[in-house]
Order: sequence, then structure tokens, then C-alpha cells
Amino acid sequence: MKKFLFATAVAFATLLQAQVQENAVPKHLYVKANALFLPIGILNAAVEYQLNKKMTLQAELFISPWKSFAGKDAQVYMVGLDGRYYFNEAFKHFYVGANISAARFIIQKYNYWGDGTYQYSETSPIYDRSDVYQDGFAFMIGATVGYQFQLSQKWNMDLYLGAGTVQSFYKGYVHSLGIRYDTDSAPGYNRSGELLPYRGGVMISYKL
Repeated sequence: MKKFLFATAVAFATLLQAQVQENAVPKHLYVKANALFLPIGILNAAVEYQLNKKMTLQAELFISPWKSFAGKDAQVYMVGLDGRYYFNEAFKHFYVGANISAARFIIQKYNYWGDGTYQYSETSPIYDRSDVYQDGFAFMIGATVGYQFQLSQKWNMDLYLGAGTVQSFYKGYVHSLGIRYDTDSAPGYNRSGELLPYRGGVMISYKL
């Protein structure tokens, strides 16, 4: 019985010590900006906070203020949250994560690009495809994969890509006339659901 109590006490002490060591892991915080988007006037910034030895939480902001970019409507305002698991340790090497995001947009969706005409339904008017755009909001749930490596004591580089389901709710408009092209749906929203890559790039990170 004494041996059992002693073994139990040793096991408990070992677990307690492991928990203390886990809690003693320094919690680092990085601020980040996406180097791919800054040159074209798009802000994609984030903060990544260490939860424990291998897990972090990242909050992200994406702002594309362009009313017109390459002839397309391109206003997007998006916020997101990542939970990340690093196979080595936090902020080092390969990781996977889960993401949830929400966006407000005024854009011309990719499947409306190109020349020619567009007709919402058989009874709707016909418009130039380049003259229509979409105004709405979206919710995204997906996965993130990436690789982060150290540039110096304070600086990291984070290469990542995120994809998943994008659920959009929007109204369609005609630029030149200022009216809706999807009058069959008025006053409601159109809805589309797609599997798409919706985030990614090269984040330059600085440890505070």
C-alpha cells in the first residue's frame, strides 16, 4: 500500500511539474502585414498570439478599398480568426489551422468577368457583362496550411494559404443605370455557395 501511495504521489508530482512547465512557456505576440498586397494598396494585417507550446490564435484584417481595380469593382472588408497548430513549436515551420471569417464587399465576382452580355433570367433585360457588379456580404469557414520561419531574432516570414466554403449574400446592380439587374429577386438577396481559396500570402511578422 505504501508503494502504491508513493507511486501515486510521484505520478501526481510529475503531472503537476509538467503542467507548471507548460504554463511557464513564454507567450509571444507577433504583429504581421502581408507583403504581397501592400504594394497595390491593399491592407492585410494580423496579430498572432501564442496559447501554448504548439498552438496560436491569429486575428486578421483585410481591407481592399478599391472602387475600381483593373476595371473591376474590388472593395472588400474582411475580418477573420485562425486557430493554428504547429508540428514543431509555435511560430516555427509547418502548421495547420481552422479559420472563420466574415466579409462585406462591393465587387464584380470572378464568374462575371469577361466581355459579352449578361441576362439574369429569360425575362430580365440584357446588359453588358462588364457593367454589372455585386453588393453584399459573405461568411467563410475553412482550413489554413502554412510554413513559418525565422528571419532574425524578432522577425519571421509566414507563407500560408486558406480555402473553404464561401457563403455569399448579395444584390446585383448595373453601373450605368444605377438599378438592380436581378429584379426577379427584389427586394431580397441572391445567395451563392462555393469552395474557394479566400486568403493567403506572405506575412512579414515582428515579435513584440
